[in-house]
Amino acid sequence: MTFRTRLLTAFGVVVLIPLLVFGLGIRREMSRRVTGEYERRVSSLVDVINADIARETDRVTGRLAAMKRSLLDDIRFRNYVVRGENSEYVLDYAGEAMRLAGLDFLQLQDGEGRIVSSGHFRNEFGRLGPPSRGTTLARAAAAEGPFLALVTSDSFALTGKPYRLVGGITVDSAFLARLARDPELGVQLAFPSDTVAADTGRLVVGEIMLPYVDAADGPGRVERARIEVTRSSALLTALQRNVNLWFAVAVLVAALAALLLAGWLSTRISTPVEAGMREMEKRAAIGDLARQVNHDVKNGLAPLRNVFRHLTQVARDEPAQLPQVFTERQGTVESSINYLETLAANYAKLSPQADRKATDVNTVVRETVGAASGVRTKLADGLPPVPADALVLRRVIENLVSNAVDSLEGKNGTVTVTTERARNLVRISVSDTGRGMSKTELDRAFDDFHTTKTGGTGLGLSIVRRLVLDSQGSLKVETEPGEGSTFIVELPILS
Repeated sequence: MTFRTRLLTAFGVVVLIPLLVFGLGIRREMSRRVTGEYERRVSSLVDVINADIARETDRVTGRLAAMKRSLLDDIRFRNYVVRGENSEYVLDYAGEAMRLAGLDFLQLQDGEGRIVSSGHFRNEFGRLGPPSRGTTLARAAAAEGPFLALVTSDSFALTGKPYRLVGGITVDSAFLARLARDPELGVQLAFPSDTVAADTGRLVVGEIMLPYVDAADGPGRVERARIEVTRSSALLTALQRNVNLWFAVAVLVAALAALLLAGWLSTRISTPVEAGMREMEKRAAIGDLARQVNHDVKNGLAPLRNVFRHLTQVARDEPAQLPQVFTERQGTVESSINYLETLAANYAKLSPQADRKATDVNTVVRETVGAASGVRTKLADGLPPVPADALVLRRVIENLVSNAVDSLEGKNGTVTVTTERARNLVRISVSDTGRGMSKTELDRAFDDFHTTKTGGTGLGLSIVRRLVLDSQGSLKVETEPGEGSTFIVELPILS
């Protein structure tokens, strides 16, 4: 709501409150007279709604049970659980299973509640899913935007690893219309965050409580929502039409005067205030972009700094070897300069388009890591090319290596970059022997502008995650406090 709208609303409230008090008094009296007529209908409709919800829950439960039996017998899923294979199959499993089962919501979660496969929104992989025990109303994310679903769950274990299937159906206006069997009664939803009735033209005469989870931006916490049975206030509306004509004229004149005065004041007051707010938002956006540019440029300058330090050391200690060393390190210098030039060109476009083509992962790793101190490489021979932008892949590796080195906190330790081929993908692992992360730190590690380093921007891992997803890949983390971390990037091979 804009500042000007708030001024208009405030004046309207001040003028209309006395009239609303009078109208609410009449509405309350009429409600008391007709309540007895609707009590039987309301009670009957509540019973019908409970039966419908139970029937829908039983239908979803039966389909989840069938999926559970299918997964227990699914060799590809078993290979995923035991060996980590068939990740693409598992990632897409829920989408196909959801359509076949006629559901609108389906998630496969691991023992920690993290989403392994999501049928209604593929990009939910790795996030914490909504808790569901029994029938629950959930607000979930989808590509088209958030939606409501009535969900339930079923659990199972495979080779000692627990999993949970959460499935459900959409709760929309059509669903609510099916619940309202009485033509004079309606059904609406009320959520914990609601401060006023969802429909001010109807009166609430009955309700059914349901657990509610807002899982659109995360797992959310379990609250209570209501399915409200309402009846029309048409009788009160008819009575209001017979109120004294002068009362109506007084309302119109007072409202018009209030709107004219509020419009004039809001124009004089809100214009400079809103201009200042727009300037603040613009500066904040520029600041965010500046931090990201600073972060990427530092990554490009780091190899150059290492090369020139090396050349300075050779010139001081072994000057005769300087030409040979310069020739060996020339590729790193040229690669870093090309990286910075390409980065500058991409930022000049503001929205860079990835140049996906056949890319040799090992070549990119060698150019990125170079002779960086304390960084080891274990590169598998004969890796197939991947369809990726070499610049994007370099940015991913540089960010992960930089974070791994920082995690050592200046102590003795190692950082290892490993490449290997899996079934239909190439896997890049960046491991360190640093301090590792707790579960709380891991949950926030990929949030924009979240950092634990002094002077850090909090953009590194956020950028890595977006770049990997844009390359049709996946990013996983294995970490324990005090035991180090391993970041695993998996990219499909070029078909």
